[in-house]
Amino acid sequence: MVSGSRAHRLLSTSHGTNREAFTPRDWAMFLSLVLIWGASFLFMAIGLDHFTPGLVTLLRVAFGAATLAVVPHARRSSIERSDWPRVVALAVLWIALPQIFFPIAQQWISSAAAGMLNGAMPIFTAAVSTALLRELPGRRQALGLLVGFAGIAAISLPSAEGGGTALVGVILVLAATICYAFSTNIVAPLQQKYGSVPVIARVQWVATLVVLPYGLAGVGGSEFAVSSLLATLAVGVAGTGIAFVLMSSLTGSVGATRASFITYCIPVVALILGAVFRGDEVHPVAVVGIALVTAGALLASRREG
Repeated sequence: MVSGSRAHRLLSTSHGTNREAFTPRDWAMFLSLVLIWGASFLFMAIGLDHFTPGLVTLLRVAFGAATLAVVPHARRSSIERSDWPRVVALAVLWIALPQIFFPIAQQWISSAAAGMLNGAMPIFTAAVSTALLRELPGRRQALGLLVGFAGIAAISLPSAEGGGTALVGVILVLAATICYAFSTNIVAPLQQKYGSVPVIARVQWVATLVVLPYGLAGVGGSEFAVSSLLATLAVGVAGTGIAFVLMSSLTGSVGATRASFITYCIPVVALILGAVFRGDEVHPVAVVGIALVTAGALLASRREG
């Protein structure tokens, strides 16, 4: 049984160390994450051409964990025993469960619908942060939440009719999004205490063990293909190994709510890459959506208040 003090320690967060406008370093991390995670949709689609969702999940997490394992600082650092429950919680909530939920959900709902639902992450993150900090988001950030979500709807809705909206799929995506909301809040104090690489390395090592049974179960239904392997390697090294370190650093700097605004911008990159490499149609209303998510991100980047 978890004691009250331990539960309170687990479900706690902190403000970012920078509550002013984004610095050039913050913007560099923000834009890098948008590009990496936006491109990950394309790589994941290539991986799923020949691998089952379970195998893609395992390879992605394992490649990310292996990437951080070669970093000397990750291996030589240590984390206090009292903080390990947070590490395990992040492994399950931030990586394992969402990586399992999304591929399953997209058997019943379209990727556009999944993207739109995932766009609720900043709203959920702000709600969790408000509950834990007992402080409402600033007016600019609150307005940015609404503008950015309107942009996500504009980008996603034109193609939402391409797939069903089965209740199970919707529930799984929302569950994954809520997991992200808690995770970005939980990671902030850990990152500020230990730095990003030591924390995320251990999170991904634990997550690899968590998804191992699910991944092994999918080996039999997969067929080997160099294209899928290389795509999964790319999304594992960059989209899992490097990106989660950057996200942890950004969250520690600007706070969970403002960092979560990357979710509004990721579909823009995915939309552009899909149009260029897969011939996806770009609806005129999606262009309006791009303008809205950009405006939402700019509002979020301003000084809190």
